[in-house]
Amino acid sequence: MFKNKQINILDIGTGSGCILLSILKELNFSRGTGIDISAKAIKISKINSHRLNLKNRSKFKVFDLEKYNVGKYDLIVSNPPYIPSKDIEKLSKDIINHEPRIALDGGIDGLDLIKKVIYKSHKLLKQDGLLALEIGFGQYHKVANILRCSGFREVSKEYDYRENVRCIISTNSSIF
Repeated sequence: MFKNKQINILDIGTGSGCILLSILKELNFSRGTGIDISAKAIKISKINSHRLNLKNRSKFKVFDLEKYNVGKYDLIVSNPPYIPSKDIEKLSKDIINHEPRIALDGGIDGLDLIKKVIYKSHKLLKQDGLLALEIGFGQYHKVANILRCSGFREVSKEYDYRENVRCIISTNSSIF
């Protein structure tokens, strides 16, 4: 869809920048911005951008999502924290020992940051833009409803190897 177009991409909660940088590797004419609340994550994403020769097409900034109001985007991607707080301790040691809690904890129901991403995307997405949002196990129906109530329409969904919906792609367009 975006293959030979120049699009502007925002990655909310970019972490190491792997999602944004992977997209930019595929979409040669596009530019992207990654934001994260963690200065350490932004430092790593800048290093990765440099190593992949994408420094000239990517920017990474330390930002609190609620205070970010810069630009309009064709595509917003996000893999926000979506694990309910009570379930963090049940995760495998591999995850707990290598991921900061802030990158995992989605609040009481796991939807706190997902809601913030959806609400902010409504303001930052260009008309006819796309929002690609990774979600947790069993969250599809709740997140789909939040998207609908926020003026988004589902375009497609991606499944994990167990056939659970793990990513919802939606648009703010009524004709998409």
